[in-house]
Amino acid sequence: MTTTGRTLRITTRNATFQQWQAALTNRGKRHRAGEFVVQGVRPISLAVEHGWPVRALLFAEEQTLSRWARGILDRAGGATRVALAPELLHELGGKEDEVPELLAVVGLRGDDLARIPAGPDMFVVVFDRPTTPGNIGTLIRSADALGASGVVITGHAADPYDPKAVRASTGSLFALPVVRVSGHREVLDWAAALRARDIAVEILGTDEHGDTDLAGHDLTGARIVAIGNETQGLSAGWRQSCDRMLRIPIGGSASSLNAAAAGTIVLYEAARQRAAAV
Repeated sequence: MTTTGRTLRITTRNATFQQWQAALTNRGKRHRAGEFVVQGVRPISLAVEHGWPVRALLFAEEQTLSRWARGILDRAGGATRVALAPELLHELGGKEDEVPELLAVVGLRGDDLARIPAGPDMFVVVFDRPTTPGNIGTLIRSADALGASGVVITGHAADPYDPKAVRASTGSLFALPVVRVSGHREVLDWAAALRARDIAVEILGTDEHGDTDLAGHDLTGARIVAIGNETQGLSAGWRQSCDRMLRIPIGGSASSLNAAAAGTIVLYEAARQRAAAV
């Protein structure tokens, strides 16, 4: 490892490289280090655009960079520039047949519900104990596209900073507040504090046996909607805490919807109602 000017050069699997490699595969090490590796043009661009702390930008030594990559290097001026041996960059890139042009090492954001904008029109999606990183990323992408205020992940769950989740979000993780909390009680306490500020937030759950059809319920005010995990649905704590349980009518031979798909339908219906109410 050598340093030339502002560029760090790494040609061996040293401790720094091993830390980045571990951040891709080991959740515990990722969170202890407080950083994760971001792959892909759009996710990296959005991380920089939305002011996330970019700690390092990695590229292949002796590589001629594109205008996009040069622009990212200029915009993330405080990031350490790291020229890696191409084979090392390939190991971190996530694709078997391709060496990425640029990777970013980005600091984690704090898990604080105050990051989510609160107000009379807030719409927050809660994902309860999701087990699949791809589903987390897909729901975050839908929430961003359909105007949600934020996403909350509760309980023992997959990691939204897992590379599969980041890729599935196509970078929306960086554009929308995503907060992890230990369970439903933290969300309930937050909702109680909002109500004390005269924000009349309603807490809704989703279940195939819910008592109200989704399209028949008013989703235009301040709402927190909880989506259950892929196999067990909402926890008992969530079911007991919701003001109303909503169902999505389905037909055919399917017994249920994918959790991220169900969340997307809820988000679309909320966006439809809100657009109609304007």
